[in-house]
Amino acid sequence: MARRETYRSRNIDKIEDEKPGFYNKADFIINEAKQQEFEDGKLLLINKPLHWTSFDIIRKLRSLLRIKKIGHAGTLDPLATGLVIVCTGKFTKKINDYMAQEKEYTGHFTLGAVTPSYDLETEPEQFKDYSFITPEMLEAAIHKFIGEIEQLPPIYSAIKKDGVRLYELARKGEEIELQTRKVFIKDFTITDINLPEVEFKVTCSTGTYIRSLANDFGVELGCGAYLSSLCRTRIGKFSLDEALTMQAFEENLQ
Repeated sequence: MARRETYRSRNIDKIEDEKPGFYNKADFIINEAKQQEFEDGKLLLINKPLHWTSFDIIRKLRSLLRIKKIGHAGTLDPLATGLVIVCTGKFTKKINDYMAQEKEYTGHFTLGAVTPSYDLETEPEQFKDYSFITPEMLEAAIHKFIGEIEQLPPIYSAIKKDGVRLYELARKGEEIELQTRKVFIKDFTITDINLPEVEFKVTCSTGTYIRSLANDFGVELGCGAYLSSLCRTRIGKFSLDEALTMQAFEENLQ
C-alpha cells in the first residue's frame, strides 16, 4: 500500500522556511553562571510555535543552553500551538508530575468532513452536509462527552505498538488495532459558532486526545468533524500567559 501523503510532506518547504535556524557553537555562548542555573534545575514555560515539534523546542534549547539534561512534560502536535513545560537539570525528575496535571485547550472543529488523522495532518474526506446543525444540537452533543468517557486514540499518534510509534505504521498504510482508554473531560464548552467551524474550550485529564474528541463529536452530530486548530492554554496551575516565545527566551539569555 502506498505511503499516505501528510501535511508535512505537502508543505515541507513552507514549514522549513518558517522555522528559525538552530544555533551553531560559533553563534552564541551562554554565560557560565547562567548555564549552571539551568544545570541545577529550572522549569521553563514555552509558547510552542505552529509547525514546531515538541522535540524541536528541546533541540533548540539544548543548543542554546549547552546542557544535556532537559526534557518536556507533554507533547504537542506540530499543528498545535501553546504551552509546553520544559524541565532542565535536576527538575527533569519532576516531568511525570507535570505531565499528570489537568490540561486546558482552545481551538476549532470543522464540521462536514473527517480526516484519517482527525486533524489537518491528513486531507479531509467523506464530505457531508452540515447545514442542518443548530446551536441546540451542538449543546446536546457536548453533554455526551463530559465526565469519564472511553476514548479511542488516533492511529496517527505517538503511542507505541511493539516498540513502533503508531503514526509510523499509519503512514505506511498498515492496519492497526487500537484499544479504548478512560479519560476525564471536566469541561467542554462551545465558545463561538461560524459553520462549518465551531470554536471550543476543553478542560481534561492527561492522556486526552482532542483530535479524537473532534472526531467523536462529529460522529455524534452525524456530519463528521475534524480538529482544525488547537492551542494548549493551561497545564495545572501554569498558564500560557506566563509562557515565553522562543524568540523572547533567546533574548533573555543575552
